[in-house]
Amino acid sequence: MLEVRDCRNLDKPDEIFDALVEHLKLATNGGKIKPFITVFAPQHPNQPGIRVWNEQFIRYAGYKQSDGSVIGDPKYVEFTRIALEMGWKKSKGTPFDILPIIIQMPNQQPHLFDLPSGVVLEVLIHHPEYPWFAELGLKWHAIPLITNMMLDIGGVKYTSAPFNGWYMGTEIGSRNFGDESRYNLLLPVAQRLGLNTRNNYTLWRDRALVELNIAVLYSFQKTGVTIVDHHTESHHFIQFENKEKLNKTHIPHFIL
Repeated sequence: MLEVRDCRNLDKPDEIFDALVEHLKLATNGGKIKPFITVFAPQHPNQPGIRVWNEQFIRYAGYKQSDGSVIGDPKYVEFTRIALEMGWKKSKGTPFDILPIIIQMPNQQPHLFDLPSGVVLEVLIHHPEYPWFAELGLKWHAIPLITNMMLDIGGVKYTSAPFNGWYMGTEIGSRNFGDESRYNLLLPVAQRLGLNTRNNYTLWRDRALVELNIAVLYSFQKTGVTIVDHHTESHHFIQFENKEKLNKTHIPHFIL
């Protein structure tokens, strides 16, 4: 069940940031993830609303190198550049530097905030069968907290209404780790597995992708952090659809 936090009274960037940190703490819940939505003040007509520049509250920096390669997440190279220009001091140049939060109040300059140490729960990625997986040095944060979507209720627009659920394993294993435009780990994993990567007929990408997803699910479960696999989630969605269809068939029809 989604719990709602009413923070519409907050009107300062540091107050917004503190409320977001509190959201993260409550949602993390020691790994037993709880879904929350925090609603900040609505947008006034013909005025900009509260804006959190980050797509998600927790994301990793990307550092473009002189040879064109990227250390970290290539998706956030531009955001990382902006954060550095704004005076971000906690950059270490590692593949998993947690980005700062940029908050902009209506008609004001943006403000940059660093997350307090220890507030972000991260999961180290291991594999149940391959000890070398730990040598890849992979990890991921426990909660997908979306911060850049607008909530529209009857025409009242809440430009900042961050919400979270929990991860489906493929979001991390297939997309964040597997996509060529992200961490692009299929080839190094396939090579470690000893697969023939010279042609596509060996389906080495598919096999590497499966092992990445196994590692993610195994690591989250072993750490005690809520996660779901895509097969279970698909089954739950089909059950939901069937219940909705059943409910519609039982709606009484009145002839006036």
